[in-house]
Amino acid sequence: MSRTIEVCLTPALLHLYAIENSIVVIIDILRATSSITYGIDNGAAAIIPVEHVEDCLNYADRGFLLAAERNGEVVTGYDFGNSPFSYVKDKVEGKTIVLTTTNGTKAMRMAQKRAHQVVVGSFLNLGSLCDWLKVQDKDVLLLCAGWKDKFNLEDTLFAGAIVHKLRKDFVHFDDSCVAAEDMYVMAKDDLRTYLHKSSHSHRLAQLNIEEDVQFCLKLDLCKAIPVLEEDQLVRLAI
Repeated sequence: MSRTIEVCLTPALLHLYAIENSIVVIIDILRATSSITYGIDNGAAAIIPVEHVEDCLNYADRGFLLAAERNGEVVTGYDFGNSPFSYVKDKVEGKTIVLTTTNGTKAMRMAQKRAHQVVVGSFLNLGSLCDWLKVQDKDVLLLCAGWKDKFNLEDTLFAGAIVHKLRKDFVHFDDSCVAAEDMYVMAKDDLRTYLHKSSHSHRLAQLNIEEDVQFCLKLDLCKAIPVLEEDQLVRLAI
């Protein structure tokens, strides 16, 4: 199979990529895609990503958990935000969650308009995601959610981790793949120390959620691959 893997460094560049025949992996490491992966792995029935806080209110009377985050903080009046520790088994098993975040949920909806398939990636499910991608007969685009349409380090690092794992399984790589992989190889022995450089890490430090950051960098804690089917993320059947 002569397949292409590309890295889109920010959703603002997504229009430059032909993704109609591609699997798009949404990456928002701190913290949306990490929390989504953990929630689905812990038995959440579904997670419905919506773009705007107001959109959550459309689901208010249906017995769903409502989760809203903006600028790293839980929006007042909502059940929780996007901390992975809100997505533990006792809280989410069997439940449907409606989620909006600053960057990740927007990227999902943008990709869904054109992509063949949209899945969610994080360090928590890196191994299972790569094992699945390597046997799919599709091109792959790694879409970094970034920060408000700007490039960020943590999402690019994770894209680099995927490229590094799949290098033998794909034929064509773009320059963004090369840069992301080089960055990951440089940082992989101590991701947290490297990410102390990142602007988002500094934003999160002000919120006193270092435990979240450490958790989001754990490798292969989960087997689940969340996939976007119509309006909701569910566990991919493998």
